[in-house]
Amino acid sequence: KFPLGSASSHSHQGLSYNFPALVFGILLIVIITGGNVLVCLSVYLEKALKTTTNYFIVSLAFADLLLAVLVLPLFVYAEFQGGVWSLNMLMCDGLMTMDVMLCTASIFNLCAISVDRFIAVSIPLNYNRKHVDHRQLILLSATWLLALAVASPVIFGINNVPNRDPTECKLEDNNYVVYSSVCSFFIPCPIMVLLYFGVFRGLQRWEETRKAKLRSSIEACRKLQHAAVATALPPLAGTIPGPLPMPLPRIIERDLAQSRLDDTDDYMQQEIPYPRQYRENSVPTVTFNQQLQKKKRAKINSRERKAMRVLPVVVGCFLFCWTPFFVVHTTRAVCLTCDIPPGLMSTVTWLGYVNSALNPIIYTIFNTEFKKFFKKCFRSCC
Repeated sequence: KFPLGSASSHSHQGLSYNFPALVFGILLIVIITGGNVLVCLSVYLEKALKTTTNYFIVSLAFADLLLAVLVLPLFVYAEFQGGVWSLNMLMCDGLMTMDVMLCTASIFNLCAISVDRFIAVSIPLNYNRKHVDHRQLILLSATWLLALAVASPVIFGINNVPNRDPTECKLEDNNYVVYSSVCSFFIPCPIMVLLYFGVFRGLQRWEETRKAKLRSSIEACRKLQHAAVATALPPLAGTIPGPLPMPLPRIIERDLAQSRLDDTDDYMQQEIPYPRQYRENSVPTVTFNQQLQKKKRAKINSRERKAMRVLPVVVGCFLFCWTPFFVVHTTRAVCLTCDIPPGLMSTVTWLGYVNSALNPIIYTIFNTEFKKFFKKCFRSCC
């Protein structure tokens, strides 16, 4: 996947040692490992985080974790030696296979998340929010199997070309470089962007419909009340005299309060006071149990909306980190006369790996549930 080669910092007996690459590499491995282990642990230990979206996020974190453990140490070692490969070619092919597979798994996991979100918004009735069902298991399995399929030609010896340079570890077949770039990046990325566009359009429609339903419920209740006044029914026992002998059902007032909270985008748990005549003689039209379920459902939806906010940021960062790599990489394979400096190749490869460190940071900044768990962890550790 990557040609190893970068500007070296120190020369020693003919060998070039790149100490900044070593320091940065070790730091990157520690950050990626720590961050992604925390993401996996938080979903495993925290009940509030056991949502389907987060199972996909764990799959993504697992791919990043494997990258930090299996690929980065060898890559950093080669970069430290000034981009010269000093181990055997079998190790190199193993490294190439893992690299192609895990980077592809990362992209496919992001793609699977966008498919899952799209289904959740488009057909919410069939969508299981709390447990991973067979459709999501198929998506998760397909993600890893397809990533393995893209990397499999390296396992089957596509890199074993005659007159191979043993000091360089790279993908030798230019046609394969183009094939893997198209499969890993140039096909999934536009699909992902289109699906997210669909998700946000769906979310907007969902919000508008919810608010319209709420308004029509309130209108219907008011009409009923005015009709009751017009037919001059004897006042109900215990009601206060006034223009509205029947109040709005409490659950609708509560929904109205919730929609006002949503409008101001304030998720603080505050009660909006009902008008006095509703408060004093409310008709309890809904049982406590139903109210509890409704509250629970609203909570899950608001949590889902928060989860959806974080995903475009993850995708945006992913595109920022990996687009330069795939563009430079493909150009190098297609245009054999183009002179691409080793320093540029090295920089775009590092930028791609930095993405694995960014994902856990993005979740903690944008997701309150993750943030709470991480704070709890640091409090108990320190």
